[in-house]
Amino acid sequence: MFAHTLIGNTILSLRNASQRNKAPIWRALQDELAGPRANRREINVRRLAEITKADEVVVVPGKVLGTGNLGHKLTVCAFSISETAAKKIIDSGGKVIAFDDLINNHPDGRGVRLIG
Repeated sequence: MFAHTLIGNTILSLRNASQRNKAPIWRALQDELAGPRANRREINVRRLAEITKADEVVVVPGKVLGTGNLGHKLTVCAFSISETAAKKIIDSGGKVIAFDDLINNHPDGRGVRLIG
């Protein structure tokens, strides 16, 4: 029950941000989270290191897993993140933030990259 409430609240926040700021990225994330659970992505820290640059802000509509190493700062927002992945991101000087914080920091979605 709690997971459904969390998903519902996140979808509502994304819908409100999309309508309020006219930002298509929030609508795309809303659609991703509203879809079937089997369609959510899983990405390893190693893959994030390969496809991102330093100081980028990325959103993963799924789970971030801890395999690999990250050699640069990265701000990551994901629906779910393993403890190992969070530790590696923070140890590299990056941050792990919630959807609400991401929306507040980047209301128009500029500078935010959707991964996965």
